[in-house]
Amino acid sequence: MLPAVKSTANSPLSPETTEPRDLESCKESERTSNSHDTNVIDWAPTNDFAREGGLSGWTCVLGSFFALFCTFGWLNSLGLFQTYYEQTLLKEYSASTISWIFTTQLFLMWTGGVFFGRIVDTYGTRCITIPCTIGCTVSIVTLSFCSAYYQIFLVQGVGFGISAAGLFSCATTSVGQWFNKRKALALGIVLAGSSLGGVVHSFYLHTLIKKVGFPSAVRWSALVVGLTGTLACCFIHPRLPRKKWESHICFIDFSLFKQATFSVYCIGTFLVIWGLFAPWNYLPSMSLSHGFTQDLAIYTIVILNAGSIIGRILPAYLADRFGRFNSVSLVSFVTATAFIAFWLPLELKANPTNTQIFAFSACYGFASGAFISVMMPCAAELGPVGKLGQRFGTYQAVIGFASLTSLPIQGALIPHDDGGFTYLIIFSGLCVLCGTVFICVARMLRVGWNLKG
Repeated sequence: MLPAVKSTANSPLSPETTEPRDLESCKESERTSNSHDTNVIDWAPTNDFAREGGLSGWTCVLGSFFALFCTFGWLNSLGLFQTYYEQTLLKEYSASTISWIFTTQLFLMWTGGVFFGRIVDTYGTRCITIPCTIGCTVSIVTLSFCSAYYQIFLVQGVGFGISAAGLFSCATTSVGQWFNKRKALALGIVLAGSSLGGVVHSFYLHTLIKKVGFPSAVRWSALVVGLTGTLACCFIHPRLPRKKWESHICFIDFSLFKQATFSVYCIGTFLVIWGLFAPWNYLPSMSLSHGFTQDLAIYTIVILNAGSIIGRILPAYLADRFGRFNSVSLVSFVTATAFIAFWLPLELKANPTNTQIFAFSACYGFASGAFISVMMPCAAELGPVGKLGQRFGTYQAVIGFASLTSLPIQGALIPHDDGGFTYLIIFSGLCVLCGTVFICVARMLRVGWNLKG
């Protein structure tokens, strides 16, 4: 595979030997910006993507689906854990302090791509998936014996976070190698695994905690994660062959930030992520404050994840048809609207009905799921497939730092609002709205006034 090159009128490449990849109608990807952005073309050998996945590619999608089910799917139950810790194991700690467990988990799962992405690019996936599946399972089993804050933080936050990062990087990078025109759809199906995991894990954990207690419920959870992780190990495989380790190449590709489109897109994503996960963590607590029972409060997370399943797949399919940057701009705006026009009025209302809060859960699950499914394909198309893992790792580092601080800041706003959630919702909504502006600018830098982009 040839590296990305700068397009010039005097140096055309022969269509018999190379063809553009990941660009509509096999044409050059033009940057319409007058900034320091560069013309980047991703070239691939002829017929490199002719199969567009094929049996091997869709088998990889299946394995990656299971990988997301047992990593981010388990993490998507964070609202259940937050509420349980606040009421039992860690009730002497504030909501903000407890949330550091999950933000650390998110931070490591995203930024782990910096390290694991380059390994996938070079050596493939098998050397990562097997030890990381074992790490996830052992971390959850160990959690069942924890009772102190520092123990839970180290096991659930650090141990599981690092292990899950490896599986996540293998899943997204390997699937990105197999698909071109349907890349967003393939990644959307993979990411839907985390939404289904959020539904399944939240449901059985809540049921088992009441019947057999927290330790036993967590051990059953370890069994589910171990089995699905094993399936991921069996089916995930990269398309590109192994290659020699290039020691001069950094884990983070800082040259990407010389592209105006990539830099502005990263700023926009950072701001959106700063607010995006608020309902996933705090909606059950907000529901309890409005008179929900414990059972009903947990179902807000189940419904949110269920809505997210559709949000991960349908918008991703449309993104491949009408433009990925168009889609990510639209869904980020819809997400901001859900905060300001839907969640905020419910919090300000004296007695919101159960139906109204459940309706918000479903709508927000769809919108936030759509953003998560489309944001990665947008980053994928900004460079060559041979460095996809490194590019994903660089992009995920930005997401990781946003995730690290988002939930603690939001949780710290609750005491200032006398236990309410108004300040939290306003802060999160404004972050997503500001991020939408930057993403729209990145879209203009990418495709200009073209309708499809």
